[in-house]
Amino acid sequence: MVRRRSARGELLAAVVASLLLGVTGCGGGGDEASAKEVAGTELCGGEAVSGEASKALKVIAGSSRFEASEEKYTVARAASDLVETWPRTTIGREVLCRIFTSGTPRIQLKITWGVGASSPTGDPGPRFTVLKMGEGTLVAEDKAYLHFACRSDGLPTARKTAHVLIGVERWSMPKVPDVDVETLKNAYVTVAHSFSLAMAKELRCEKNGGLPARPVLDPA
Repeated sequence: MVRRRSARGELLAAVVASLLLGVTGCGGGGDEASAKEVAGTELCGGEAVSGEASKALKVIAGSSRFEASEEKYTVARAASDLVETWPRTTIGREVLCRIFTSGTPRIQLKITWGVGASSPTGDPGPRFTVLKMGEGTLVAEDKAYLHFACRSDGLPTARKTAHVLIGVERWSMPKVPDVDVETLKNAYVTVAHSFSLAMAKELRCEKNGGLPARPVLDPA
């Protein structure tokens, strides 16, 4: 009887071990999928990050190895959400995309969008540098915000001009990049410009929302 119980116990242990291995195998596949690496130009739907902005991301993150973005994070999706929102306004914290580096430490940048009824006003404060791009661009060593005006047949006509805000923020970065402040600011502006231009094109804004083909880095 003792031997039978032992045999049953061994059989049960084998079954449990087999099931655990199966679960572990499934989890491993998921980890591999989530850890897929892509180039900067493939992030956020593949339309948002220019070659120049991809190089800027490397400056900000200290790496050119990025995790593939979730499918919901695209400029097309953000533009569609903006059209559905307008003419209501937002506070500018709607997530357009989250960018993560691959490996350790894992660094995160957050790209946001917002829409308002008027041009930005007020004093941004001493930590920001003001650039003459769009309706106004603000940049610090850990973020950049770009405003542009959009007139488009694709927007509801209750209000003719939407004032769009694109933000790029350092959200989780254990180590500050070892580059000078001006280089870092230029990198943030370049990324903000790339997302803004992609958004303006997706919304079919007249004259691309007044945005230049390349980022303006000179202070206003």
